Amino acid sequence: MEIEKSVYNPDLCIIEENKMNRAIKNIKSWWLSLFSVWRREFYIVTHDGGVMLFFLFLPLLYPILYTLIYNKELVEEVPFVVVDDSYTPKSRELVRMADATPEMQLVGYASDMAEARRWLNEKACYGIMYIPSDYSRKLANKEQAVVPFYYDMSLLMRYRSFMEALTNIQIAIGDSERQSLLNEVGELSSGLNVTAINSQAFILGDLTQGFASFVIPGVLILIIQQSMILGIVMLCGTSRDRRRRNSVIEPLAIEAPAMAAVLGKSLCYVMIYIPLSLYMLHFVPLMFGLPHVGSMVEIILFILPFLFASAFLGLVLQAFVSERETSFLVIVFTSLIFLFLSGLTWPRYAMDFPWRQLSDIIPATWGVEGFVNINSNGATLSHVSTPYTILWCLTGIYFIIASLLWKYTKNEQ
Repeated sequence: MEIEKSVYNPDLCIIEENKMNRAIKNIKSWWLSLFSVWRREFYIVTHDGGVMLFFLFLPLLYPILYTLIYNKELVEEVPFVVVDDSYTPKSRELVRMADATPEMQLVGYASDMAEARRWLNEKACYGIMYIPSDYSRKLANKEQAVVPFYYDMSLLMRYRSFMEALTNIQIAIGDSERQSLLNEVGELSSGLNVTAINSQAFILGDLTQGFASFVIPGVLILIIQQSMILGIVMLCGTSRDRRRRNSVIEPLAIEAPAMAAVLGKSLCYVMIYIPLSLYMLHFVPLMFGLPHVGSMVEIILFILPFLFASAFLGLVLQAFVSERETSFLVIVFTSLIFLFLSGLTWPRYAMDFPWRQLSDIIPATWGVEGFVNINSNGATLSHVSTPYTILWCLTGIYFIIASLLWKYTKNEQ
């Protein structure tokens, strides 16, 4: 039986050692190039006044500006006029009940509908209550009385205030009439519940039912995404302007692999936006008394993939920017689209299939959904696992696309 002996080959060991050294050198070079890109990008950002305006001042000021505009929360004391063809105690009681609600304010009586419409056209009022001549007679005969109310639908918040007030009045008058009927037939009203269904509202999240508490948390996420994308595409436009001035040479460019360049740039943007996000998503709601029951740690952990996804999306959109001024066109074109597709103004489940598919690839869509649940409803990361996972998926997808675009268009960047 022969035993095969291993033979020491110094040349082979030297080759393997050289391979190992080259691998270590390449890894070290990759990380050094990433750090160089990050440092140079931070220098470029901090020395560009326009970019600092959108990276710093816009996130600092816009949340306060928007919240101050909507901080009244509810539209109250909406003016309305009355056309009373009944002229009875019952009709006057109805008007008093409407005027006593916090949502409605009586500004006067009109002699007929033509006069009331003139008031409406002149914006002296935003609603017309018409009480027909048979109103009291129908109530006395235990019949259903109809009181038409005409709205100005130019603002849905006024419509909502009118509807809430009139619904409460209708329920109160219905209870009163049923109680009166029971008294007439001899029942003991003290032992009866005249309301067929006793309803109670338990408000979750937006306790005030106010507009600011509803819209501002989602708008904060959109501000983060849009300001970051605007700054990134502006940097690209400025870089291409420098190339045109320096014979297709970018004097501030750093030679680096595509993935290192993309990751280095994105780390710069994310590091700038982490403290800004903490200010916008934690301190702004506290300052203005907006819903804020979520954990700050949960919010930061959730917002991290959103920031990376937004940064990589901005680096993808750089391919469509040729000049510094083009960035404004990009942001103007995408702002309304991102707002509508986020689900703030229209529920996503009611959108057509192509629009839902488009909204799925926008980081703000999932950022709004997850942040609102954490911030307003006290959800944890496990409760928002779907948007959280999708944000990480979008981060990976946009990172790969941005790296490929950088690799094949780096001479134009």
